[in-house]
Amino acid sequence: MAAGAGLVFGKPSINGDEEEEEDSPEVLLSVLTQHGQLALCFYDSKDSSLRYMRDTPDNYELHLLATVIQEVCPHVIITSAKQERCMTHFLQHLGSNPDYKPEVVTYPYVDFGLEVSKQRLLSAHLPFLPASISERDKMSYLSSCISFDSPLMLRAVGALLKCLDRRRVGVELEDSSVGVPILQFYAYTLKGVVCMDRDTYSVLQIFKSELHPSVYKLHSGEKEGLSLYGILNRCRCKFGSKMLRQWFLRPTHDLAVLHRRQEVIRFFTLPQNSSVLSTLQSSLRNISNIPTVLRRMSLSHTKVTDWQSLYKTVYNAVCIRDTVRHLPQSIHLFRDISEGFSDDLHHIASLISRVVDFETSVAENRFAIKPNVDPAIDEKKRRMMGLSDFLTDIARRELENLDARIPSCCVIYIPLVGFLLSVPRLPSMVEKEDFEIKGLDFMFLSEDRLHYRSQRTKELDDLLGDLHCDIRDMETAVMTQLQNTVLERSASLYKVLDLAAELDCLMAMSSASQEYGFNSPKLTKNREITVTQGRHPLLELCSPVFVANSFQSSESQGRVKTITGPNSSGKSIYLKQVGLIVFMALIGSDVPAKEAEIGLVDGIFTRMQSRESVSDGLSTFMIDLNQMAQALNSSTGNSLVLIDEFGKGTNTVDGLSLLAASISHWLRKSPVDVPHVLLATNFHSLLQLGLLPSSSLLSLLTLETAVDGDELVFLYQLKEGICQSSYAANIATLAGLPTSLVQRGVEVSELYRTGREIERIDKASSDEQANRCRSVVETFLSLDLEDKDLDLQHFMKEELLPSAGELLNRS
Repeated sequence: MAAGAGLVFGKPSINGDEEEEEDSPEVLLSVLTQHGQLALCFYDSKDSSLRYMRDTPDNYELHLLATVIQEVCPHVIITSAKQERCMTHFLQHLGSNPDYKPEVVTYPYVDFGLEVSKQRLLSAHLPFLPASISERDKMSYLSSCISFDSPLMLRAVGALLKCLDRRRVGVELEDSSVGVPILQFYAYTLKGVVCMDRDTYSVLQIFKSELHPSVYKLHSGEKEGLSLYGILNRCRCKFGSKMLRQWFLRPTHDLAVLHRRQEVIRFFTLPQNSSVLSTLQSSLRNISNIPTVLRRMSLSHTKVTDWQSLYKTVYNAVCIRDTVRHLPQSIHLFRDISEGFSDDLHHIASLISRVVDFETSVAENRFAIKPNVDPAIDEKKRRMMGLSDFLTDIARRELENLDARIPSCCVIYIPLVGFLLSVPRLPSMVEKEDFEIKGLDFMFLSEDRLHYRSQRTKELDDLLGDLHCDIRDMETAVMTQLQNTVLERSASLYKVLDLAAELDCLMAMSSASQEYGFNSPKLTKNREITVTQGRHPLLELCSPVFVANSFQSSESQGRVKTITGPNSSGKSIYLKQVGLIVFMALIGSDVPAKEAEIGLVDGIFTRMQSRESVSDGLSTFMIDLNQMAQALNSSTGNSLVLIDEFGKGTNTVDGLSLLAASISHWLRKSPVDVPHVLLATNFHSLLQLGLLPSSSLLSLLTLETAVDGDELVFLYQLKEGICQSSYAANIATLAGLPTSLVQRGVEVSELYRTGREIERIDKASSDEQANRCRSVVETFLSLDLEDKDLDLQHFMKEELLPSAGELLNRS
């Protein structure tokens, strides 16, 4: 006979290696307009943050609100049922857009009350505040987070909080006592933002989404095609990519912001700093999804992988700080990282390292702590480890009192059940009555082993208790304490995220600058733009040879440039090139030019055809007019306006007249109010007939070409002057049109230009054609096909084919 002992624990049923699928983030925006003032706030479930914009003036068409919605793309828009007419019109127009239809929720006006909103804000679930904080202290803290001097915004916040609670965003499956968490407040502002609409983004190819080529991703996402964002985005973490996209969507003329970015890019473009750049980029790869981890902590849903990600993030953040502290602290971002990456990070990293036993946690797929953290837990674990020998001894004693037919037994421990005596099932034990053993209480049968409670196992339960559950409960308590410590320092972690993302963006742009040969532009407050040997950043990647061209627009001269030249000579590319260079300067990037000086630009407006505009259901000419109206009505003396072939969508005289009137409108303004205007046109009569007023603000340019015999050669070089010919015939020949057709076109054009009569090429009458066809058929039918001397090929070649060709030429 033999005795044995064993420990049986519950088997984890969680896939440790599988990532839990994240819920798709939801953005809810609350907006209120009143007497020309706009206020809004929005909640992003991805990072549980609430962003607010102070009461700000907006026009009747709510252009500012449109810009915010374009950037934020809310899934839900909350507003008052009692609203101004401008808001009604805005929402109607928004609902007519087939590409974007958010859900609009209206609440009674009373739900936007100021006092009601304050009470909702006081009742909001803010996990980073102590649960015992008084209402007065909470209000004092909130007044430092959110602007209480903007009553319209506070009322919008109240309605947003009501909607969050009703929908239970992010906590749908939680107990009703769990509120929607708000982990951070952010001020949201569009101050200093450069005005650009979606057509401008499309025309300049700043973004370009394409379907992913992988068959596995056809339904799951898109990839960035050849675009400005695509070539500049070298970010190592997704938060950097997200921030870079925000910079692209919000170009700024705030010189302080732009100079802050430029000094970092200049530092990293120096060859001697390449090793530092590589070191920092390696650390940035390990910056993880901090908002998601903090959100799970606030809901006590933290997983082992979250602790691993958090530790890796904080550890690498400390490495970034230590590296940056050896860099010039005169650079603002480096100084902010050195000071902003506080000792809280080191404290969090050392706490996690000292407390969390990652090896055991991964093996058991639960939170486990290291030895010497809690003496009580260590004692219970020691008792657990010593149970094996102790239970073997208990089993030996129990075996002495059992029926001699039972060959062996063991004492086992099952969590939540306790200690049990386990014996093998004998052949004679068939019915349940056969399981009864004197002095033992039968519990259950499992895998041909019978499990009983004995007096000794009951004493063990009283003596040792449920060790496994106790250890888990105690370790969970330690985890909760550690979570609270981390949440109390969440502000430091959010600062890490923001500063690390900014560093990632700027290093990405410096890498692109080095690769593509960009240079740092000079940014000024004046109204001049000067670009020396500028290049198109996208086209030069696709073209083996690219001709650089300069651009200059001063305060008093050359504000309006009219560019003529044949089709395919590079007019549109030049316009887009100038637009992209200015745009790149307004996000802080280096630019594709030998030198550049960019003055204050508050908007970039375009009148160019774009694919996305087709979905608006408007005619081509109406799209032209809408874009031109936007440029005429919204541009200022600091704006850049790019116009390509305006007026081509209607009658030539009407289109020419509208174009001349639009340009004259700007030329007759005070020089201070005239924007930088680049006009590319094939309406040569605009200049030849003197339709534009004489002004020092007007500059006439053309793109050089050369004619070699009948061949037109494009030189793509910009020079002063007017193109004297459209070279339509040469371009038509290049396009493959029949030579006879092109020659006839040249003939008609010359006759029209000189005012001579254009003679028709008469067509054969239908009767004449019919007679001719009848004659050919009769001749063919009269042939004796059985005549051996008949030369059928000669007939086809000499009579039939020439006749048919003559008829075709006449027709």
